[in-house]
Amino acid sequence: LLFVVGTVSCTLFLAVNGLYSASDDVIELTPTNFNKEVIQSESLWLVEFYAPWCGHCQRLTPEWKKAATALKGVVKVGAVDADKHQSLGGQYGVRGFPTIKIFGANKNKAEDYQGGRTSEAIVDAALSALRSLVKERLSGRSGGYSSGKQSRESGGGDKKDVIELTDDSFDKNVINSDDVWMVEFYAPWCGHCKNLEPEWAAAATEVKEQTKGKVKLAAVDATVNQMLASRYGIRGFPTIKIFQKGEDPVDYDGGRTRSDIISRAMDLFSDNAPPPELLEIISEDVLKSTCDAHQLCIISVLPHILDTGASGRNSYLDVMLKMAEKYKKKMWGWLWTEAGAQSDLESSLGIGGFGYPAMAAVNARKMKFALLKGSFSEQGINEFLRELSVGRGSTAPVGGGAFPKIHTVEPWDGKDGELPVEDDIDLSDVDLDDWDKDEL
Repeated sequence: LLFVVGTVSCTLFLAVNGLYSASDDVIELTPTNFNKEVIQSESLWLVEFYAPWCGHCQRLTPEWKKAATALKGVVKVGAVDADKHQSLGGQYGVRGFPTIKIFGANKNKAEDYQGGRTSEAIVDAALSALRSLVKERLSGRSGGYSSGKQSRESGGGDKKDVIELTDDSFDKNVINSDDVWMVEFYAPWCGHCKNLEPEWAAAATEVKEQTKGKVKLAAVDATVNQMLASRYGIRGFPTIKIFQKGEDPVDYDGGRTRSDIISRAMDLFSDNAPPPELLEIISEDVLKSTCDAHQLCIISVLPHILDTGASGRNSYLDVMLKMAEKYKKKMWGWLWTEAGAQSDLESSLGIGGFGYPAMAAVNARKMKFALLKGSFSEQGINEFLRELSVGRGSTAPVGGGAFPKIHTVEPWDGKDGELPVEDDIDLSDVDLDDWDKDEL
């Protein structure tokens, strides 16, 4: 009986403490050591995100241990109890167990491992990734962004989107700039700065792309650039300050993950960004360039000018402009056309010939669209766009699977429409009485 009880308690103990122990060659990773062990490492890492209760994870465990032993001293093999450390799993988009990721040259861009679950398959994938990493180094490319002052000055080159600022360069770059600057003041020896560094670097790349460079992330070594540190009263590290034209700098006191930083940067961008342009579809280029450059393009088909006149059309355009302003943070494209001017486009979006004004939201990458079912009003469009922004609403494929031919048309001149002029018939020379007699 004592033996049975001992066995049961041992099993429970293992279940609580995960699938790996200190005696394995698998390195246990947690939010406390992940940054130091993996992100700041020069080594290639294979990392398993698992849950102790997951059957597939339990079956993988002996194979993962065998692979770790075989790769010892060559490739690092780690494991994260993502059930216990959900924040770490969430950071890397872990949705199911086990998830295996490969952290190569650029630790900010982990790759998903899609291979088999045997130790042989795992080792093969590790050696293949290692070969790629070594060949990158041989060709002079380095995606790494490790910690410390040296890497900030010498590593990454054009791959690094954090702008290094100094006492000499700060004012001409930041003060009076039309762009928004988020500036991290750091010290190379500071542990919290090292933890922030990969998050800051990843956020810088994402923010540069999403704001087209209108929000910039920068860094100042406050131990070297003491004039700046003194001017802005830097007392601890890291300190992050936000600089906007014509305003006093303010402290950033949000979270330190890349998603927190990106979220604040996008808020700053949308607060400062002008509303998107509302363009008339006068050519294929206007449609394609707008829809290809944005996640969604919102296309309105307005009634013919003879049905509304200029004032009626402008009231519809005003509604669209208000919605473009309201949803400018989404960075969608906004287009309109007159009923009948692009009849092929109307047909492909299920509009075609009736019910104007109409609106469709098109995802050009997936070639899917959703139609406004409610009223073409601020309230109706707002409800439609709000549903879309949270991923709800029914969609359908664009007819033909691609945009149809777009006709080149003259842009609207802003005036009321005119009925076509009919030729006047001059009847003054016709003797109607004689004509009637002849007919009779």
